[in-house]
Amino acid sequence: MQNLIDYFVELDHLKLVERKTYLNDESRHENSAEHSWHLAMACWNLAEYFKLEVDHARLLKLALVHDLGEIDAGDTFLYSESRDDADKAEREGVSRLNQHSGNYVTDLINLWDEQEYGNSAEVKLLKAADRLLPFMMNVHTKGRAWRELGVKKSQVLGRHQFIEQTFPEIFYWIEAQVNIAVKQGWLLDS
Repeated sequence: MQNLIDYFVELDHLKLVERKTYLNDESRHENSAEHSWHLAMACWNLAEYFKLEVDHARLLKLALVHDLGEIDAGDTFLYSESRDDADKAEREGVSRLNQHSGNYVTDLINLWDEQEYGNSAEVKLLKAADRLLPFMMNVHTKGRAWRELGVKKSQVLGRHQFIEQTFPEIFYWIEAQVNIAVKQGWLLDS
């Protein structure tokens, strides 16, 4: 039992990983554990909203493991130029967790690989929701993180463009909000 408890304590470190997205009251940045919970809830609701034929249990597992690598690697800001290499350090972290003597989830690394590199209906929804949530919070906080970090319209649209192919309704909402954000001065127009 102690190995299991030690593993749970290790997983708790995800709460220490601070992201750039502000909470809706703007009192602080969210942490990666909060984001993972929010993502799981969003995926579940979006699957129902779009009446998708997905494996809900798998979808929720993918959402829960998607940021576990950040325990070791930290969070990489979505619009960062170093983002392209983030998956390598995160995978090493998940591999370490997968080998922990208290981990009884035998497919942890496979689930992480699937959410990172896969193309299933569950992964497509997960990736769209994962981009939607911080975007939504930036809109809600009048672009606070975008303004603080000098984010440009082209960066936002570039990182969200793939959603148009899988969930056009989400993408068109994002696109409309981007135009509002530019007019309000929350995003730099370039």
